[in-house]
Amino acid sequence: MNISFNFKNFDPSPHLKEYAAKRFDKVSKFIQDSDESDLQVNLAVEKTRQQADVVLNADSIHISAFEQSPDMYATIDCVVDKLEAQLRKVREKMKDKRRKAARDVRTEYFTLADGGAAPTITGTDNYEPKPMSVEEAAMQLDSLKFEFLVFRNAETEGINVIYRRKGGDYGLIDPGN
Repeated sequence: MNISFNFKNFDPSPHLKEYAAKRFDKVSKFIQDSDESDLQVNLAVEKTRQQADVVLNADSIHISAFEQSPDMYATIDCVVDKLEAQLRKVREKMKDKRRKAARDVRTEYFTLADGGAAPTITGTDNYEPKPMSVEEAAMQLDSLKFEFLVFRNAETEGINVIYRRKGGDYGLIDPGN
């Protein structure tokens, strides 16, 4: 992430520059493609007020935050907290959209008619995969005595299938979204 600082009406100390760079660097953990994202930080002193105005432009994200207080360090802390809160909200919205798109898995049952004709659908189930780890899914499959279980991998957030093999072991299908 490219972070640029502008200082208005004051000369910052090296400690303040270092502190601001360290605090704003924390924001990069919320941005996936850090090469094409820009964070513009404007710090200003107006009489007795210390102001911070921040604009973040990333892939599909445009966020700004403003804060002022009597102390520049407190102003920086507050504006970083505001920015992180907005980024968390955006990240949760993106996760919710992905979850909603993959929420309903449709299962259809087929039977082959006599003479090798086309299969016919005999029933349909709607199933919402639950987020869990692979180990939890294996325990769940063992307790349910089913042949397979469709679940949402808690680590990768992708849809996975765990199934029982002939030798009693388990196999995992991970499409690697």
